[in-house]
Amino acid sequence: MCDLVCASPQILQEHVDLHLEECSFSEGINVGDLELARQLQDEEDRQQRLEEVKKEKEEFKKLQRQYGLDDSGGYKQQFLKNMEREVNRGRMQPFEYHKRKTDMMESLAFGVDDGKTKASGVIEALCKYYQNEFKDVRRIRLSVGVDHFSSSLGDRGWGCGYRNFQMLLSSLLKNDMYNDCLQDHTLIPSIPKIQSMIEDAWKEGFDPRGASHFNNRLRGTKAWIGACEIYSLLTSLRLKSHLKCLYRCQVIDFHKPTGPMGTHPRLFEWVLSYYSRGREDGAKVVCTSKPPLYLQHQGHSRTVVGIEEKKNRTLCLLIFDPGCPSQEMQKLLRHNSDVTFPKQLRKFVGSLKDKQYQIVAVDGVLLPEEKAARREASQVFTAEKIP
Repeated sequence: MCDLVCASPQILQEHVDLHLEECSFSEGINVGDLELARQLQDEEDRQQRLEEVKKEKEEFKKLQRQYGLDDSGGYKQQFLKNMEREVNRGRMQPFEYHKRKTDMMESLAFGVDDGKTKASGVIEALCKYYQNEFKDVRRIRLSVGVDHFSSSLGDRGWGCGYRNFQMLLSSLLKNDMYNDCLQDHTLIPSIPKIQSMIEDAWKEGFDPRGASHFNNRLRGTKAWIGACEIYSLLTSLRLKSHLKCLYRCQVIDFHKPTGPMGTHPRLFEWVLSYYSRGREDGAKVVCTSKPPLYLQHQGHSRTVVGIEEKKNRTLCLLIFDPGCPSQEMQKLLRHNSDVTFPKQLRKFVGSLKDKQYQIVAVDGVLLPEEKAARREASQVFTAEKIP
């Protein structure tokens, strides 16, 4: 223990006892320090877990708000709230507020869109425009009879999927091939009505996984919808005779870029192939019977209404964007809008650089047994991927 030499055994014993007491006291202090350190670490870990749980809840609520699943109301509530804000800011007179509220309530009661954001005749104007302009264009192929629908006070920020369905439906209603399937849907439905139609498709058994994501409920929410919901809706529409019928539609998934700098040239090639099926007489402007295409990417969707092929083989999509106000689309119908007309609609390969795109294409009508097969397939749904 030490080098001390003691004069007697008694003194030695007393000295040894002092050493032993000193060691015991030191060990006690070390054990206490370790226990305290362990308690402090446990408390720190607990606080960290609580912070993580709190952060996860906040992120979840943020996502719910972002995708319209936070129980803050749907189209009607947002429409009224935004109109009240306009009145408070002096941008809308009270009498206009009450008139528009009455019109909105009537529209919702009948389940029919009020048409206030619709712009008709743009496709016809495009046909005339391309006949006289763009000398470097070899051929332009267009879907016929597509009306443009833009977002309104009731769906701004989340309604693009519903507006694109309205654009698609506006073209299908003018195509005799779909008359039988659409006898019960001769008018463009309102957004809440479209939400109910998708819910009905889920009740039929289409896309149960997607339905569970929305808790089987869209009406009364500001929920965003995408390609899968549009697919389910199209495949659930029925004949007036109540025989089940559905569109031959498919979801094509361009799941990764296929060109330099994150571009998707194969998407453009696929669209060209889609519009090129059928006879062509060599005319510069070709109005096809092909329905427009529903184009989806992260956070937004648009409607492809045609494709432009330049003499140097460069491709350009013609797109209707529901984010473009109806007033701007109406300007495109004027003969003196040469500068803004093409810029509103044309998207070259370098303009589409999102990581992933999906296209919903409609191509004919299925028999009842084919619909049943599609319904079963949707329960294990996978999109067709373009490598």
